[in-house]
Amino acid sequence: MRCQVGFRSLVTACCCAAVLVVSQGCGRQIPVDEIDATSSGVTLTSTDSDNALHWPQWRGPEGDGHVTDQQLPTNWSESENVLWTSDVPGRGHSSPIIVGNTVLLASAIEAESKQIALGYDLQTGQKLWQTTVHEGNFPAPREIHKKGTNANGSFASDGNMAVVAFFNNGQIYVSGLDLDGNIVWQKSIGQFVSRFGYAPSPVLYQSWVIVAVDHSAGAYLTALEISTGEIAWRQSRGPISSYSTPLVKTIAGKDQLLITGGDQLASYDPATGKELWSTPCIAASTCGTVVTSGDLIFASGGYPDKETVCINASGEKQWSDSTKVYEPSMLAAGDYLYTVTDSGIAICWDGKTGDVKWKERLGGNFSSSPILVGDLLYVADLKGNTYVFKANPDEYEEVAVNVLGSDSYASPGVADNSLLMRCGFREGGERKEKLIRIGNP
Repeated sequence: MRCQVGFRSLVTACCCAAVLVVSQGCGRQIPVDEIDATSSGVTLTSTDSDNALHWPQWRGPEGDGHVTDQQLPTNWSESENVLWTSDVPGRGHSSPIIVGNTVLLASAIEAESKQIALGYDLQTGQKLWQTTVHEGNFPAPREIHKKGTNANGSFASDGNMAVVAFFNNGQIYVSGLDLDGNIVWQKSIGQFVSRFGYAPSPVLYQSWVIVAVDHSAGAYLTALEISTGEIAWRQSRGPISSYSTPLVKTIAGKDQLLITGGDQLASYDPATGKELWSTPCIAASTCGTVVTSGDLIFASGGYPDKETVCINASGEKQWSDSTKVYEPSMLAAGDYLYTVTDSGIAICWDGKTGDVKWKERLGGNFSSSPILVGDLLYVADLKGNTYVFKANPDEYEEVAVNVLGSDSYASPGVADNSLLMRCGFREGGERKEKLIRIGNP
């Protein structure tokens, strides 16, 4: 999500959250109907999707913000290197994904109580289709944080089917659409008791997508067959109220599903949903997605506590720092770990030792997560600025600051030597969202 929903101003919001918990019944739990992978009848198969040709999920092909073999401009403005701009109906923090020649977004039109899916032509910006996924049954305003939306999560796609998750009618619904915008399947995977809304995006694992649903009444992880929506497994996580999208990585020769929240970083087997290990750390609530480098795992957060940690492949803590990176996700590059905090401080750590190499105050506030293109990091703030700086462990080395729009909560997608950004624009006192393609003409 960037963790794909905002939850700043929590010092004030925590009082409201406490009232909400009491009104729901303190400690009330909703039983999770666990499903075992060995008895579900859903087979996991390897896939040959060429992820290098598109941006198929939140934070890209590997879920880590890394961009390969792309030549992006470092400078742009409303009159420079903007290939096209298209209106986005409604509001959302869903980040763009790109599958072939189609850019996919989720959005919510509050006035019509519609949660929608959108497809745009990558080359022209033309809106190809708009599909209403849900109409009505929106959560009450008190259930959504003032910075959040009813369309926070991004799509995930295997190149044939695109999957998105929405909070609607007190449940998390996962829907599979074809690339023409037709709903092929839709399934409620369980109930959701909201404090501040729902944020995670589905993540790809071979022929499945995995969806995290963390809430204090009974959190769970669910794996679904991407072509049919059949549930392969469902695993309880206990009373965890958090907002992070998980990461699937092969670490020390083992596939691991990594996720923070509930005062821990936990690893699960993505083929079965069974917990491999968990390490106490960070905070009760987190937003960012875990990142890795080799066999080292990095994560940060959170609320109410704050911590950045490095953990090895078997769950042993290597180092800890009191820095809080809550909404944005971090980025690992070689032996170094980079971030821009919510409050606009860029930091570089030595990933192996935890030593801080440098800090630089950029100013402003950040929700979006950085991407790495070659040796350059790109990250947008909430005032319309996108910073470009080098992945240089010796010093902060700024390349450019580009101004476009008034804010960017979503994180960028990359395809065909271009950057796809979802930005807010203030027009006549009203905020509207646009999808923008940035590239060299």
